[in-house]
Amino acid sequence: MQTLQNVLTHGRTLPNALADSVAALQDSRDRALCQELCYGVLRWHSRLEALVLNLLEQRPRNRDRDLTLLLELGLYQLLYTQIPPHAAVSATVDTARALGKSWAAGWINAVLRRFQRERASRLQAVDLDCATRHAMPPWLLGWLGTDWPADWPSLVQASNARAPLTVRVNRRRCDRDAWLAQLGAVSLTGTHLTELPQAVILSRALPVTELPGFADGEVSVQDAAAQFAAMLLALQPKQRVLDACAAPGGKTAHILEHTEVALTALDIDARRLARVAENLARLGLQANLLVGDATDPASWWDGLAFDRILVDAPCSGTGVIRRHPDIKWLRRPADLPALTVTQQRLLNQLWPLLSSGGRLIYATCSVLRAENDAVIESFLQRHEDALVRAPDIPLGRALQFGHQILPGERDMDGFYYACLEKD
Repeated sequence: MQTLQNVLTHGRTLPNALADSVAALQDSRDRALCQELCYGVLRWHSRLEALVLNLLEQRPRNRDRDLTLLLELGLYQLLYTQIPPHAAVSATVDTARALGKSWAAGWINAVLRRFQRERASRLQAVDLDCATRHAMPPWLLGWLGTDWPADWPSLVQASNARAPLTVRVNRRRCDRDAWLAQLGAVSLTGTHLTELPQAVILSRALPVTELPGFADGEVSVQDAAAQFAAMLLALQPKQRVLDACAAPGGKTAHILEHTEVALTALDIDARRLARVAENLARLGLQANLLVGDATDPASWWDGLAFDRILVDAPCSGTGVIRRHPDIKWLRRPADLPALTVTQQRLLNQLWPLLSSGGRLIYATCSVLRAENDAVIESFLQRHEDALVRAPDIPLGRALQFGHQILPGERDMDGFYYACLEKD
């Protein structure tokens, strides 16, 4: 309950809010259930909230709004889990007592029992509204429909699905097929992707520390779509490479696993850059780590041009909602203009750092045109020495300037890539 309140009321991100709650639980099964319930309620929040309001004769008082959220928790269990209905209702009632609201126990029991009896008609009533049915903010659903008129239903469905656990095998320490053979020891199987030689999608999720060889740097967690970044850079040994928005370091590490290069990993946040250092140490890799603002190269650049630059730009995250359902409720329409200004500024400020004949990869985990092709179109209008190349990605959609992978395609996250070369 506290995790959900911290996200929906206080605006904390789900991973940060959940970390506090999970740390207090000793049993791994309790931690897994807590995570499932928090992710699930946030995934379906607006639909669950509409059901609660449909079931109630009147809204709870402001000081009892936590009970509305508690009812969402109970309804989620009844609708989307295999928890026996009597156990779901009982656990929800017990939580009310634990919150010091024993007076509401009978009321909560009655509301949930009513839903069980009237399930079909109640769902039919709230699902008349398209945004509610898909558990998407109306503004976001509208934007998705505009940008993807033929694809938005499958895009939304994939965004509301559970994401798989996908890993990247460290080619410097382990052969992919050899690592796949180790999975049997933890009762797992994996599917390798022909498009990405180091990517493996696991048959089920488990704590990363339980992955075979994780502590020894043989494998890292990274969605398959994100693994195209290192490949699209077309790296050659000894090149100078800049990862301009490096934290938490997944793409940084993949670049270094891929080819022997002189890599500078830059990030504006020193604490997040520390995570990059931790990841590189586990993998046995080295890079020049710099704390700095990528939009202000004069404050950190040594004046030597880079052969390759990766701009993994801050974005709306609309391509990774399945992994971060809190994005739906924390993002606002007003966020987008500020993000696109930052994206444009990153490209404009970093372009002079690229050598003649060099390559810059612009990447986002967004599915919105305003952050993707529109940014590249605007950039090309101002830089006559920039040539756009079609990214070599054997899936997804080729756009006018870049390439879009939509959520769910080959079980990947939504990602956009554009490849720019300097004349």
